[in-house]
Amino acid sequence: MKRISVVLAFFMASLLAVPAQAALSTTAEHALLMDGDGQVLWAKDAYVPMPPASMSKLMTIDLLFSRLKDGRVHLTDKFPVSEEAWKTGGSKMFVSVGSQVPVEDLIRGIIIQSGNDACVVVAEALGGTVDGFVAMMNKRAKELGLTQSHFVNPDGLPDPPGQLMSARDLAKLARHLITAYPQYYHYFGERSFMWNGINQPNRDMVLEKLDGADGLKTGHTDASGYGIVASAKRGDQRYILVLNGLRYPDLAKDSPQRQDWFAERRRSDEAARILGLAFREFRRYRLAGANDVVGRAPVWQGTADEVPLITGKPLSVTLPVESHARMKMSVSFHGPVKAPIAKGQQIGTLTVTAPDFPAMKVPVYAANSVDRAGIFGRIFLGIRHMITGH
Repeated sequence: MKRISVVLAFFMASLLAVPAQAALSTTAEHALLMDGDGQVLWAKDAYVPMPPASMSKLMTIDLLFSRLKDGRVHLTDKFPVSEEAWKTGGSKMFVSVGSQVPVEDLIRGIIIQSGNDACVVVAEALGGTVDGFVAMMNKRAKELGLTQSHFVNPDGLPDPPGQLMSARDLAKLARHLITAYPQYYHYFGERSFMWNGINQPNRDMVLEKLDGADGLKTGHTDASGYGIVASAKRGDQRYILVLNGLRYPDLAKDSPQRQDWFAERRRSDEAARILGLAFREFRRYRLAGANDVVGRAPVWQGTADEVPLITGKPLSVTLPVESHARMKMSVSFHGPVKAPIAKGQQIGTLTVTAPDFPAMKVPVYAANSVDRAGIFGRIFLGIRHMITGH
């Protein structure tokens, strides 16, 4: 059977319409912009596994949040600090060996201070050992559909090597944290945290640069470059941005401290710029209700000649404002569809396309059942087909 495509709607201002906005751009090697519903709006090498550095701490936080949510862990519980955790290098919360640290403080130590030592404390408490926790991370990645991720440690340090995530997986994980744990998400927006007499600011400086910014996590290693997972919400509209592989060779002559100082500010400026552009240039458009008929598929050997198609849930799309006028929607399926057809049976796919916009595909379903015609009905349909071609 041949593939059939039915154009449902075609909006075009005119041949002289104002061209769609210039595509988003960045010097980051990997980038992805997603709206709050999970729709990808812009991507640059976003489906390639890459070293995620401290951004992979989001998975450590997810495993901790999930246990807080189901009651296995409480914010007031205390986790012990082993010598291995205390000796962990890189960015630190500065936990003391042999001490007991409340879970709520460990959350802040991981999110705000990016403490690698705090990650190991959590890993040993939840997984028994770091290796046991890493196995939990990889299992959880499969459960969440993070197909381009592989974990070897809870903190994102480059040793041992092999920690990988794609920009797409980071955005997907960020959205999960936002939607699944609203009672804990506020920790990502806190500006600073003091532990052991040491006050450290949140490395996510987008929080102070962009109205509505409320998280999530930064990262940096030599292999990954500078990266950030950032999100902001204004009214009902949320955007999630992932950037990684930002490199600043012009800072190479500066001291490591000055390099980090300037690079972290440039990283936050870039993230704030793109998120600000998203709020200005994109809009959410309603396309169909859950039971609105978006197309009809011809039926073969059925008691009806066609079956109406619906999306089964409200359908909206986020688009650049200037692309909306040239948006197209089409339904495609292999047809005619042979009866019997059950109500709710997936029949095909609705595709939304527009300039400067990655195509969005959603399944379409039979709005009602169509029974198979009886023997005499099938004979009649066969004769009609021979005579009319229909």
